[in-house]
Amino acid sequence: MIRTELAVAGVPETDLPADLLTRLPENLSGAPWECTAQSLVWSGRGGHAARAALPTRLRELVDPLAVVGGMVRYTDTPVGAYDEVLGIVGHRQGLSIRGSVAFMAVDSAVSLVGGRTNWAMPKTLAEFNGEIGNGATMTASSAVGSSWRVSATPRILGPGVPFATRLKTVQQFADGSIATSVLSAKGKLRPALIAVEVESDGPLPTWLRKGRHLGAVVDSMTFTLGVPQ
Repeated sequence: MIRTELAVAGVPETDLPADLLTRLPENLSGAPWECTAQSLVWSGRGGHAARAALPTRLRELVDPLAVVGGMVRYTDTPVGAYDEVLGIVGHRQGLSIRGSVAFMAVDSAVSLVGGRTNWAMPKTLAEFNGEIGNGATMTASSAVGSSWRVSATPRILGPGVPFATRLKTVQQFADGSIATSVLSAKGKLRPALIAVEVESDGPLPTWLRKGRHLGAVVDSMTFTLGVPQ
């Protein structure tokens, strides 16, 4: 069976092998999703490599300002608990800052299908080790397709503070259309300096860069990702 809804453009590290496509489940939960999680996130510079990480139509429309990387440990979602690593290209549209997911990997096949089908997020499968916490290292590595590895170790710089934010994600779907989804989140975070390592057979390290980056450890958060418009 041809799964055209899963043919979402992403960086080469997110390409799905043909044999995996035949084994993936149907989409078990449509948008919106409400989730609880903890995470660590960091920021880096944008530029030409970040633009090249985007699908063709988005590449023509946006001017990348920054890259956001992250590791997420979901404790409750419509498809169960799972881990995630991600790379987002941040860009400006008018007075608004928006983000486009160019790289995302999870250890859940049902999350992979939901992410690609509901929001055109180019999820692939990964294996995870470690924890999210001060001085702890969390590592994600490829489970299918090309070889890659991302690890992150935070050093917390200050006390926890509450946050609430509302962001928009912009993604290119399998049929070439572009849609925007609203992400509303609240929780508690601590500022951190995060040591990041990125290795890949593909272009991932050219835009999701290794090194020490300013970021945060999100001790707890609840968020909703809405229906694309």
